[in-house]
Amino acid sequence: MLLLGLTGSIATGKSTVSSILSSPPHSLPIVDADVLAREVVEPGTMGYAAIVKHFGPTTPDLLVGPSDSMPENGPTGNGRPLNRPALGRRVFGDSDERKKDRAVLNGIVHPAVRWAMARKVLWCYLTGCWAVVLDVPLLFESKLDRFCGTTLVVGVRDPEIQMRRLRERDAHLTSEDAENRVRSQTDVRTKAKWSETRGGHVVWNDGTKEELTIQLDEVMRGLKAQSNGLWSWVLLACPPLAVTLAAWHFWRNQRFASR
Repeated sequence: MLLLGLTGSIATGKSTVSSILSSPPHSLPIVDADVLAREVVEPGTMGYAAIVKHFGPTTPDLLVGPSDSMPENGPTGNGRPLNRPALGRRVFGDSDERKKDRAVLNGIVHPAVRWAMARKVLWCYLTGCWAVVLDVPLLFESKLDRFCGTTLVVGVRDPEIQMRRLRERDAHLTSEDAENRVRSQTDVRTKAKWSETRGGHVVWNDGTKEELTIQLDEVMRGLKAQSNGLWSWVLLACPPLAVTLAAWHFWRNQRFASR
């Protein structure tokens, strides 16, 4: 089964590509790290408890405030949901303090997300999918690209387009908030170079959705042509061989990363 690592940067169109890949004619299963990241910090989870314990004492508005529609102990009795804009202000930015806070948050969320991703990928493998898309914003930074057969970066060449789309999408962000969120991530043009260096793919989303779809269709036709259906079934029937092949791909990707 091909693991297609999909990434980009904030407001470059990664979610649009994910939606296209999950719809006909591609109809690929999507393992979305952002969705999982929300699930693993819902009230009642270990991730939620860890975030509240660390950030709660110094972030008074960390939780959604109580109201007529929000009970003091939350809708399920496990606590009120996280106030994501408030948490975002604590971790987004390029100051040393913000970087430290972001590292703490990532240390809580990332391990839980990885376990959830592994379970979903295993299910896709057992059900005989020819490919699965790993939708991960920090694919290279978290080193998850090592596990992927190939990578696909959704980028924009013009940084102003990225900033404008972010402000249009999240109207509550100030200009400073938007700039901090963009700066907190690796430049998408750098990610594009990383993907191309390891033999991956890049689609540029400076134009229309139709232009993006044409580029994406071309990439997927190439990947589908490389897929050998018979070989996939042999690997499915012989897990040790599949594990050996996966280990070889991981070693190869480690070499690419070192370069």
